[in-house]
Amino acid sequence: MRFWDSSALVPLLIRQNASDRVDPWFTADPGVALWTLTPVEITSALWRLVREDALAEQEALAADVRAEELAAASHVVVDIGAVKSRAQRLLRVHALRAADASQLGAALVWAADQPRNRVLHTLDERLAVAARREGFSVP
Repeated sequence: MRFWDSSALVPLLIRQNASDRVDPWFTADPGVALWTLTPVEITSALWRLVREDALAEQEALAADVRAEELAAASHVVVDIGAVKSRAQRLLRVHALRAADASQLGAALVWAADQPRNRVLHTLDERLAVAARREGFSVP
């Protein structure tokens, strides 16, 4: 099982340039762990693409359904208090936005604060740097 940030999940749900990069990750290990607010981030990304005319509305609707199915089949980190305390610490030591600190905080909760030999998938370079510094493997 691996932890997935929304930036890496969106190209699994819709065809994007990054799909060729993330598809093998999922094939190698289809076990997904994610933060409870990741589906909200996915919906935001999909509908932003619709508003930018980069994705058809029907494709976004279908991807939203696939996102719900993926979340239902995933390990979802729901302990908001534990994630919040980690995210606040992460914001003090890494150049992260609040949502990314929450993602990394959720990954730390999932890893029981033992990130060595755990994989975190993200396409966000700032989050990747912070995750590596915290001890995660980030392909």
